Amino acid sequence: MTPSFNLDTVRLLGATEVTYTRRGQLGTSELLAQAFKQAIAAAGLQASDIDGLGVASFTHAPDRAIDLAWKLGLKVGWIMDDSNGGASGLNILQHAIRAVQAGDARCIAIVAGDHFQAKDFQQLVENYNQTTYDHLRPLGAGSPNHRFAMLTANQMRKLGLEREDYAALVIRQRLWAGLNPDAAYQSPMSLDDYLNAPQVADPLTRLDCVPVVDGANALIVMRADHPAAKNQPAITVKALRSFHNIDDQQGDGLSTGLAALAPALWSDSGLGPTDMDVLSIYDDYPVMVLAQLQDLGFFQADGAKRFIHESIATGRVPLNTSGGQLSAGQAGAACSLHGLVEVMRQLGGQAGERQVASARYGLVTGYGMVEYRYGMCSTALVLEAL
Repeated sequence: MTPSFNLDTVRLLGATEVTYTRRGQLGTSELLAQAFKQAIAAAGLQASDIDGLGVASFTHAPDRAIDLAWKLGLKVGWIMDDSNGGASGLNILQHAIRAVQAGDARCIAIVAGDHFQAKDFQQLVENYNQTTYDHLRPLGAGSPNHRFAMLTANQMRKLGLEREDYAALVIRQRLWAGLNPDAAYQSPMSLDDYLNAPQVADPLTRLDCVPVVDGANALIVMRADHPAAKNQPAITVKALRSFHNIDDQQGDGLSTGLAALAPALWSDSGLGPTDMDVLSIYDDYPVMVLAQLQDLGFFQADGAKRFIHESIATGRVPLNTSGGQLSAGQAGAACSLHGLVEVMRQLGGQAGERQVASARYGLVTGYGMVEYRYGMCSTALVLEAL
């Protein structure tokens, strides 16, 4: 895990999202470029102000970050690609913060996005990594649905949960999505809708699985003394920690790297779970939302059902207020920044109808890179509106 450093010299701004759409018309490079242009406009910057660029994408290949820099006309002293799935955007952020602190750059743009045609997504899941290609693709089990179905069944047994409990989480996120004009799915969802949705892999139904969409997200990381930082909502990182390959793929999947990093994260921030005003927890499946919340100390095993119905379902704990990936959609690697963009909007008072009153502290997690069994990468950060 990374050591703690003073993060007061860094600011985050320009949070933006290219609206997620089903079967969009823009290619990946176009989506990334649009997100970049929206972010610098929101931050009151010009392209010439940017001296660092980070890119997360599955479908940008064979292009890399340098190709996007060229297409955008950027001359940069710091550059980074990352394709570690749901953790990629926050991984780049961690490096970008250090680069700004060290003086390698003053103003870094981070962009993430993907455009999927049907063949693109099928190619991704069957060739996600060499292990998937060698061992799971021949079985017709390249999709993570099968593994997370088994993981959900295991969590149900361990925490004493039923499908109605997962329904409460999914339905609440759909309610949030109804207040988000950019969410791909905004129509109300009833308990019957959830329980009677077509089954994908027992006990998962279609409503437990993120819908694949196109889209992109972006933000700017800059020095606190940069002139542009004075004209924007002041958002800083209180703490950021990562932990990868926590169990060498030998665990049961219900404990993530967040369990290992949580003590340092809360110690670095000087805060705790009850201090968080808004949460964006990476939600590729409902089971992983609960696993991460438990790892971070929001509830103990015997309190899972109570936390779901008293804190999540009621909105008392504002969780995934964009609707999360389950309702806003999963635009590939874009979703490694989706939760961060949402929390930045909330802390900046820019979340419209879904705005959480007096939001000052926010938590964001990233989770990804399903190898042979479960996700190997975990990152979390605490943000503060100054």
